[in-house]
Amino acid sequence: MKYKGNFFSLPNEIFLLGLSPGELAVYCYLRRCENQKTHQCWPSYKTIGEAVGMCANTVSRHVKKLEERGLISVEPTKVMTKAGVTRNGTLQFTLMPPQNVIARHYEEKLAELEQATERQRVQKSLEQQTKNTPCAPL
Repeated sequence: MKYKGNFFSLPNEIFLLGLSPGELAVYCYLRRCENQKTHQCWPSYKTIGEAVGMCANTVSRHVKKLEERGLISVEPTKVMTKAGVTRNGTLQFTLMPPQNVIARHYEEKLAELEQATERQRVQKSLEQQTKNTPCAPL
């Protein structure tokens, strides 16, 4: 089946990462804007905020969280004016393959599960040792 029209895909596992509603809204907007070949886009915080109903400062906070999670990278750009002066340009957002973040999330959850299992094993061992050790008379 071939789709035509304006849409973007989002992996189902993205909902397992524990993103806040704001983070999810910003991430979805960036996915909507991204160039499918380069995985980059250049919307301003104000533009993102207008699209998802947030102020620019809130968008900035969510972008930082998404960057910490490894879902996106953000780089400032430079522009040259006609007068030859270098100025700050827009931010360049690069959306990372979500499979990497999802795989890391599963690895972290597995490590947590293994730690919990080890703690339970040690605790049971200590309980058995306590039961088998006679109490000293007073």
